[in-house]
Amino acid sequence: MESIPTGERVVIGADFNGHVGEGNRGDEEVMGKFGVKERNLEGQMVVDFAKRMDMAVVNTYFQRREEHRMTYKSGGRRTQVDYILCRRGNLKEISDCKVVVVESVAKQHRMVVCRMTVMVCKKKRSKIEKKTKCWKLKKEECCEEFRQKFRQALGGQVVLPDDWETTAEMIRETGRKVLGVSSGRRKEDKETWWWNEEVQDSVQRKRLAKKKWDMDRTEENRQEYKELQRRVKREVS
Repeated sequence: MESIPTGERVVIGADFNGHVGEGNRGDEEVMGKFGVKERNLEGQMVVDFAKRMDMAVVNTYFQRREEHRMTYKSGGRRTQVDYILCRRGNLKEISDCKVVVVESVAKQHRMVVCRMTVMVCKKKRSKIEKKTKCWKLKKEECCEEFRQKFRQALGGQVVLPDDWETTAEMIRETGRKVLGVSSGRRKEDKETWWWNEEVQDSVQRKRLAKKKWDMDRTEENRQEYKELQRRVKREVS
């Protein structure tokens, strides 16, 4: 238990072979009032363990008929030795704990059921930075328009300013005006500008090579498929 990070949920269910007893005077932080009979030495060890590990004995927090608290039955003896422990901070997530009378999980032991509702926290979506569509510079008309707008931003000067920060900002601003910016949406909505005819053709040839290799497992077909697979990865990159 000491090796488990405190932020992780822990639930222990076991036959502790001890009686934590009825009532909780002096031990209110780790157990409720609804135990069974008197505490013995082994039960005290369970309570001490719960205190040391900041846990709680779940069975004792729910008021049930005595029949639904008895976990062990043998002949005329009935008692409570099987317990469920959880971190004290997670007690609010537990809505019920009881013994299922008609079910036996081991000889003389009855099934103890604990109902826990775990709340899943949704992560906030991080904003994606909008990017200038630099890939449009592959088109000659976009390149020419960018050159003209950048010259206008320079005021017709041929020599660039000495201050690089000023020059870089002028380039970025001109790029945003001429080329535009991406939408900033998440990956599933991202523009697939790279999915051009060349990449599509390579992917199709790779798929056909895979089918060919599946039908005829020769070394030649395998090498052809592996080579096309590498080529597709390069082109997509």
